[in-house]
Amino acid sequence: MAPTSEILTAERILEATEEVLRRHGPAKATVVDVARALGVSHGSVYRHFRTKAALREAVTKRWLDRTSGELSGIVAEDRDPEARLRDWLATLFAAKRRKAGDDPELFATYTVLTGENGTVVGEHIADLTAQLARIVEAGVESGTFAAGTDPGTTARALFHATGRFHDPRYAREWEEPGTEADFTAVMDLLVRALRA
Repeated sequence: MAPTSEILTAERILEATEEVLRRHGPAKATVVDVARALGVSHGSVYRHFRTKAALREAVTKRWLDRTSGELSGIVAEDRDPEARLRDWLATLFAAKRRKAGDDPELFATYTVLTGENGTVVGEHIADLTAQLARIVEAGVESGTFAAGTDPGTTARALFHATGRFHDPRYAREWEEPGTEADFTAVMDLLVRALRA
C-alpha cells in the first residue's frame, strides 16, 4: 500500500486505477480496489471522482490523451506538410501498435472502456481530426496540396481511410506480414490524391 501521508491527487488515483485495471480487468476492478492500492478509503477516491463511471472515463481520457499529445508535436513543426502528414499517421499507427503489443491486457481493458465512454472517444477523434486538418491546411497554404481542398472534410477522410492502422478493432492485423507495406501504399495513394 502507498503511504497515506502523500497528498492524494487525481493523477495518483488515475495511476492506481490503471494498475488495478491491468491486474483485475474492467469487469472486476472496483473503486475499493483502487482505494486499497492507494492506502486510502474509497470515500477519498470519490471526493476526486464522484462515480465509478467518472473514474473510468477519466482514466480512459488520460490513456487517449497520451497519443494526442505525442501527435500534437508533429502538427506544430515548421516543415513540409506532406512529411508531417506522413509522420503524423505513421506515429499514430506506431503508438497504437505499441499499446497493443507492449501491454495487451491493458490494451484489451481500454478497448472495453472506450466502448463505454463514447463521449471521451468522440472528443479524442475530434482532436485527432483537428490536428490532421491543421496539417492539411498548411499543405493547401503552401501549395503542397491542391487548392480548394477543405481541411476539415479532408482530415476526416484521411482518418477514416487509414482506420485499419489505428482503430483498435484491427489490432490483430497490425503484426501480420505485409501490414507495413499496406500502410505505405495507402499513404502514397492518399498523398497523391491530395497533390492532384
